[in-house]
Amino acid sequence: MKYAVVTGTSKGLGASIAKLLMEASCHVIGIARNNNQSLTDAELPGTYSYYQADLSDLSQTENIFKSIIDDVKEKGDMESLLLVQNAALVTPIEQAGKQNTGQLVNHVHVNLLSPMIITNLWLDSFRDSNFPLVIANVTSGAANRSVYGWNAYGSTKAGLDRYTATVALEQDELNTGNKVFLFDPSIMDTEMQGEIRSADKTQFADVEKFKAYKTNNSLRDTDVVAQVLVDRLLDADNIKNGEYYSVKDIFK
Repeated sequence: MKYAVVTGTSKGLGASIAKLLMEASCHVIGIARNNNQSLTDAELPGTYSYYQADLSDLSQTENIFKSIIDDVKEKGDMESLLLVQNAALVTPIEQAGKQNTGQLVNHVHVNLLSPMIITNLWLDSFRDSNFPLVIANVTSGAANRSVYGWNAYGSTKAGLDRYTATVALEQDELNTGNKVFLFDPSIMDTEMQGEIRSADKTQFADVEKFKAYKTNNSLRDTDVVAQVLVDRLLDADNIKNGEYYSVKDIFK
């Protein structure tokens, strides 16, 4: 059976990714602060199980993933194993000098340190697997440009991009066959977009542009975006290790 572990499955892109993988007969293990009952109750070819975790708590993150790894290793019918690191925070949306320290710490933990810890555990625990691992890290165009009020978000996504590229380089040098890549979902109709639109212009200079995305129906549905990633994940032979894959590659 095909297995996939997805973070941030309670809503938005993560929920869509989980659902589409289940439709493709994957057993999905979801990690989020809250359960998505619609995934638990879904009657699809694949199944869904849930682990409650706050990824800003690094000790809890490590312990939860050790449990997941132990659980997955007991499966005798595992044909493939995917890891999709989707969970992220956009707050604090604020200029440097006016930010809350606790929010900054949580932001860096969820967006950067948690994926690093999980990747480290994952690669170590499955180094003797009889199939290549595939890890997708969800990034943002904000990693490559400076946006007023997104100093934390842009920085952590840039860090995730460099981390992913470096891990891919290491896996190539070690000839593991494992593939680690980035997926940029671009703009979607999510609660995160709602958070962005609720910011004051003094906090986020581009807020009117993001309000216009909603008004003009420019935001893609998360199912549409997730399908682009899931199609890639299910065609692992054509994934290039370390690649930056964007939804814009499909919807030009």
